[in-house]
Amino acid sequence: MSLNIEEKKAVVAEISAQLAGAQAIVLAEYRGLPVAGMTDLRAKARQSGVYLRVLKNTLARRAVAETPFAGLAEHMVGPLAYGISADPVAVAKVLNEFARVNEAFVIKAGAMANYVMSSKDVTSLASMPSREELIATLMATMQAPVAKLVRTMNEVPTGFVRALAALRDQKERQAA
Repeated sequence: MSLNIEEKKAVVAEISAQLAGAQAIVLAEYRGLPVAGMTDLRAKARQSGVYLRVLKNTLARRAVAETPFAGLAEHMVGPLAYGISADPVAVAKVLNEFARVNEAFVIKAGAMANYVMSSKDVTSLASMPSREELIATLMATMQAPVAKLVRTMNEVPTGFVRALAALRDQKERQAA
C-alpha cells in the first residue's frame, strides 16, 4: 500500500525526530523472517528502549540526509529494519542477539555520529558493557575508597574494645 505525500512527510519527520536524540543506528535485513519473529524482536527492542521500524529506503535516506548518519545512505538497499537508540550498545545488543538466534535476520551496517560501521563493528559494539553496567562499575570504584576508610576507622574502637574485654577476662580469672 502506497503512502500519500503527507503520510510520507509525517514518516520522515518522525524518523528525523528519533535521529535527533540518537547515538546509533543499525540496519538489518529481515528477508524470510516470520511475522512472529519480527513481533518478538519489536518487544525486545521496546524493553531496551530501542526504536525499531521497517521503512522504505527512500524515506530513510531523506531522514538521514542532513544528519551525522548520512554516510549510512549507501547501505540502504533491500528490505531493512532500522534500529535507532540513544544508547549505542543497547541497539547493537538487541539486534545482534536476535540475529544470532534467527538466521534470516542479518545485520548489514550501523552508524554512530559521523562513523559508518560494518556488521563486524556492530557485533564488537554489542559485546561492550551497557551504559547501566558501566555506571554501576564506576559507582563501585568511587565507593570503594570511602568504604575502606570507614572499615579502617571502625577497626580502632573495635580493637580497643577487644583489648578491654581481654583485660577484664584476665582480671576475672586472676580473682577466681
